[in-house]
Amino acid sequence: MKKKKDTKYKKSQLEKLILEIFRENPNRIYNYKQISGALDIKNAAIKHSINKALAKLANNNKLCEESTGRYRYNDEQILVEGIIDMTSSGKGFLVCENTIEDIFIKKKNLKTALDGDRVKVNVFHRRKGRSPEGEVVEILKRKKTKFVGIIERSKSYAFLIPADKNMPYDIFISERKLKSAQDGDKAIVQITEWTEDMKNPKGRVVELLGKAGEHETEMHAILAEFNLPDGFPKDLDIEAEKIPDQISKQDINERRDYRQYTTFTIDPDDAKDFDDALSVTQVDDDSYEIGVHIADVTHYVDEESVLNEEAYKRATSVYLVDRVVPMLPERLSNQLCSLVPNQDKLTYSIIFKISKKAEIQDFWIGRTIIHSDKRFTYNQAQEIIDNNEGEFVKELCILNDLAKKFRGKRMNNGSIDFDRFEVKFELDENGKPIRTYFKESQDSNKLIEEFMLLANKYIAKFIGSNNKKKRTFVYRTHDLPNPEKLDGFNKFINKFGYNINISTGRNISKSINSLLSEVKDTAHKNIFDTLAIRSMAKAEYTTDNIGHYGLGFDHYTHFTSPIRRYPDMMVHRLLTEYLKNKNHEADKYSYEEMCKHCSDMEQRATNAERMSIKYKQVEFMQDKIGNEYEGTISGVSQWGFYVELDESKCEGMVPMRCLNDDYYEFDSENYCVVGLHYGNKFQLGDKLKVKVKSTNLISKQLDFELA
Repeated sequence: MKKKKDTKYKKSQLEKLILEIFRENPNRIYNYKQISGALDIKNAAIKHSINKALAKLANNNKLCEESTGRYRYNDEQILVEGIIDMTSSGKGFLVCENTIEDIFIKKKNLKTALDGDRVKVNVFHRRKGRSPEGEVVEILKRKKTKFVGIIERSKSYAFLIPADKNMPYDIFISERKLKSAQDGDKAIVQITEWTEDMKNPKGRVVELLGKAGEHETEMHAILAEFNLPDGFPKDLDIEAEKIPDQISKQDINERRDYRQYTTFTIDPDDAKDFDDALSVTQVDDDSYEIGVHIADVTHYVDEESVLNEEAYKRATSVYLVDRVVPMLPERLSNQLCSLVPNQDKLTYSIIFKISKKAEIQDFWIGRTIIHSDKRFTYNQAQEIIDNNEGEFVKELCILNDLAKKFRGKRMNNGSIDFDRFEVKFELDENGKPIRTYFKESQDSNKLIEEFMLLANKYIAKFIGSNNKKKRTFVYRTHDLPNPEKLDGFNKFINKFGYNINISTGRNISKSINSLLSEVKDTAHKNIFDTLAIRSMAKAEYTTDNIGHYGLGFDHYTHFTSPIRRYPDMMVHRLLTEYLKNKNHEADKYSYEEMCKHCSDMEQRATNAERMSIKYKQVEFMQDKIGNEYEGTISGVSQWGFYVELDESKCEGMVPMRCLNDDYYEFDSENYCVVGLHYGNKFQLGDKLKVKVKSTNLISKQLDFELA
């Protein structure tokens, strides 16, 4: 190789030059003197740096030390692939499927890798007693290149300060790429250039969202941050308008006709898309025919169409505090497919014959046509059930009675009862929250839930247990709880005199149910609920059926909400093929890839929803600074502890720096912070009074102090 003049070198530059020599001569052994000679270096200080660089390269697996001070190129490096999980400080961990432990990566060894990127990492020789460590050698796939944040502008350039806490770098933007963005604007910026020798990535403004802190700006920013859509392209709405709304005679002739059966929907007050309807008929003295009818979306959305392509890309509808971003255009979601009353509608149905004891005697699956007689809200249906009078009172009471029996059996069979409430906001015409309220599950909600669970269970069972080949199908699965988290949960509740049996999956679910029932009316309820949920695995879509632990079902899928979930459309299509052709076999690999995409999009939508709730909580508390409230400690970290207010369920932090009476430390095993000198303790689940100290809408942060 070409010799370099004896000059000053940066560490990284020196290491590159040394590696270049070894790569060109992979079978030769060098010491630091020979490398110095190859680089034409005579300076003693630089020779010393070469000696240190050789030791470091050997420690990092790039060279092998054949004997003391003599090195050879290591062409057998341990390279692994995985996803980067980055902290706000800029350090990272490689999370990979093939290793039990995550691999720690220092900030400088991440190169230009960011949170969520798929990368290839060189794993260093593991030192005794230390965690595995590595260095990114190749970025295989970026998770994202667009970031949302606030513009901080100087005279001739600007930086985007990203909202993503796991993005530790500000993005440099030259004046010509600012797109007229002003200081304090919220914008979407795309990274255009980033090499290892650059301190910050360079980017360009792709969209201005508006002034930070304004309602519309922040809602759009939340969607953009999770790379979620807002609205539909015009050509898609045009495509939807082309779909005829007339039901043909052929469509009717190919289906079972349920238009003469008593049928109705029960949904939230503000619902516009009605996925599901129930029909009720008494067959004889001991049994009923109950139809679970689901909107036949795949009849209208062809698999090869641009409508299907967009629906798959979105995978789910997104529910923010003040809006719904639907998976399908309004023409489909609110009109053609929606099971509105007093109109003939095409459906995919599972019809059960059920005894009065809630035993399934028979069932049929197929395409139908229905005519809904009534659209109930949950409150309207509940009033009729409570008073035992009103429209379709007999049918509602039959369904309610069966639902309670199904629920009882489900709980006895190991289903876990997480009966939690939702926090809702009443917004004024400008989107400002003026009131919070709680949405609790009533019998009418549970009625619908039980029949949807029943339909999903039996659809999955029909495919999963009735074929020897194990046909490709889309399952909604839920794995056993994380043993470490479960053990931690058990140790925590022991301190309050409670215990759960963690010997088997069935015992775990039964004892968790027993525990949650026991603490139902105590101060521990919410915190025990929260920790029990945290110990659980996440539910996901997959073609590999492992059952649904949380529900206690061996087979479970999602069939009942195709207007708002793409996996349900996948299930409808697979059902159609299998009902038509018993020998049909769908491609497992392609369906598994679709399942992974849908699980990922579902998680993004959930995160966006939570962020919009957090934003509204902070906004709701803005005019309440100085007010005092009762609350419960809902989380503990090294930075402080979180308190959920009893009155509004708004959650904020009491920072450690505000605890002035002692020096406090975080005790992760006992979910508490403890004062070193006086032993004061703030533990998860403790009741206390706090004062609202500050609110920050832009960072969605709510800070409390002890009252």
